Formats: sequence, C-alpha cells, structure tokens
Amino acid sequence: MHDIETSIQSRLFALQDPEYKDFHCKLMPTVAPEQVIGVRTPELRKLAKELFKEPKTAEFLKILPHSYYDENNLHGFVVEQIKDYGAAVAAIDAFLPYVDNWATCDLMSPKVFKKHRQELLREIQRWMASDHTYTIRFGIEMLMTHFLDEDFTPEYPAWVADIRSEEYYVNMMIAWYFATALAKQWDTVIPYIQQNRLDKWVHNKAIQKAVESYRITDEQKVYLRTLRVK
Repeated sequence: MHDIETSIQSRLFALQDPEYKDFHCKLMPTVAPEQVIGVRTPELRKLAKELFKEPKTAEFLKILPHSYYDENNLHGFVVEQIKDYGAAVAAIDAFLPYVDNWATCDLMSPKVFKKHRQELLREIQRWMASDHTYTIRFGIEMLMTHFLDEDFTPEYPAWVADIRSEEYYVNMMIAWYFATALAKQWDTVIPYIQQNRLDKWVHNKAIQKAVESYRITDEQKVYLRTLRVK
C-alpha cells in the first residue's frame, strides 16, 4: 500500500460516523458495507479542499481502484477542483471506469466545465456512448446540469431518448433528465412523453418524478398523469 493511501485512509477513519454509515449503506445496494467508512459529505468536501493543496494528492488520484467508497467520493471532490479543463476531463476519464455506484457518480461536477460548455458537449456524447453504466449516467447528468437552460437546443433530449439500457441506474438517470427537462423546457420536451418515445418504465418514472417536482405546475401534473402507460 502507498504511504499517501495509508495516510488518507487514516484521516477518513478519524472522521467516521457509524450511524451515518448504517444509514448510507441502505441507499447503496451495489456497495458492500465493509467498503463504507461512513464519512459525511461536508467532512469529505473539507478534506478534499485540504488535499487539493497537497502535492502528494496527485499520487492518490492514480491509485485505482480505491479500497473504500469514501475514498472514491473524496477522489471525486478533489477532481471537481481541478482548474484546467483538459486536466479535469482526463481525471474524469481515468476515474469513471472505477465508479461503481450512483452516489459517487452523481457528486462529481467539475467547476471548470461551466466555462467550456461547447468542448464539453463532445465529451458528453462520448460518455453517453459508453458501455459502462456510470459513465453513461455521468454523461446524461452533465447534459442535464449544463444544457437545460440558456444553452439548450432541441437535439439534446433526442440524444438521451435514443439511449436504450437494461441498467436500472442508467434508466433512472434518463427519467430524472426528462423530469427536469419538463420543468425547464416543457414545450420542447412534452412531445417525448406524448409520443411514447421512451421505454415504458422510463416513461412512467419520468412522469412520476415530474409530478413530484415543485417546478411543475398543478395543471401540468394533472395532464402528465393522463399520459401514464399501463
């Protein structure tokens, strides 16, 4: 084991919260409980900021796979802080194959991506074309995060609608994307629901999530309920 890995693991265990571990393990059926230390997110973010300033942290980012779920989340929070766009994409690409759960996948959102949206689109398409569950999920999430507001164009939901997967965590993200897109781009996105352009499960889950959203009007919710597929 590398010295930096031993050092970081001991720092994580010093922040362990057993009650949080028990609670969190129930949310992540794909992760073995013995791989979870149980460090709360604010503590991980704080530690990641400290580590980002330490030269040896670059070595930690190369030690993959990590032994613990919390190490993976810490890795994601460190990568988020990389200020060079190319370096951030390279770090994401190196890490994504080792991401094995929805929580680690969803917490990563490099700040530098906001300043490089056009270049990011190429990476998003590449990630969504992957055969790895959490790489696809990450690609959809980045499209949802960066391209549902002023940079939205009608072709983007078509990219997501074209994805077909047997993976629960991919399909759940597709549903989440469409529920969010309905809230932000209703006129463009509602035809995907009206025309049954999504798999049945994804279609109904997108409606469910949209109906649960405070950003969807009561009238829209009533209408969406009529579009459920039995």
